[in-house]
Amino acid sequence: MFAGLVAAVGRITKVEPRPKGAKLTIDAGRLDLKDVGLGDSIAVNGCCLTAIGLEANTFVVEVSQETIDCTVGLGVQGEVNLEKSLTLADRLGGHLVTGHVDGVGVVRRFDPVGDSFLLAIEAPDELAKYIARKGSIAVNGVSLTVNRVDGNAFDINLIPHTLAMTTLKHLKAGAGVNLEIDLIARYVERMLGASPSSGQMP
Repeated sequence: MFAGLVAAVGRITKVEPRPKGAKLTIDAGRLDLKDVGLGDSIAVNGCCLTAIGLEANTFVVEVSQETIDCTVGLGVQGEVNLEKSLTLADRLGGHLVTGHVDGVGVVRRFDPVGDSFLLAIEAPDELAKYIARKGSIAVNGVSLTVNRVDGNAFDINLIPHTLAMTTLKHLKAGAGVNLEIDLIARYVERMLGASPSSGQMP
């Protein structure tokens, strides 16, 4: 589990194609890898990946072709948001994030508004029902609060600190972003959709 609080901006420095995916070498940037072991989870642009190699300030992960096809930013070299998995002693400053990307949204606006930026994203049809005003959503692994919802589109206000600490500052209209809906919203929808005759718990 993660909190959606990006600890560092890293960089995918090498992409080695595999028959069913790719092996990625990632420069961890300022992310401290001293307490990371083989098999540990690291969120890369919001996608939970397993470290299969560690050397100095870099780590190696394998990613399936399905994951590459269902996300953005994992099949090419470039900057990525990084977060180590939570421990039970960590503060939950964002919201509960699983690292399982639900879909790819499209940036419709990314405009300055005073000292902040307005980020407008169009979500896939199947995710729109889970997005609510004042609710939480992870965008490229960053825990954010939804300010406004209009159909499939939603707005977020990005403060200067968030822009400085993540890759979101590089977004432009038309760019794709990894979305993970709020875990609680998913379970609420599941419970409300269950009926007594289905044999599922209400």
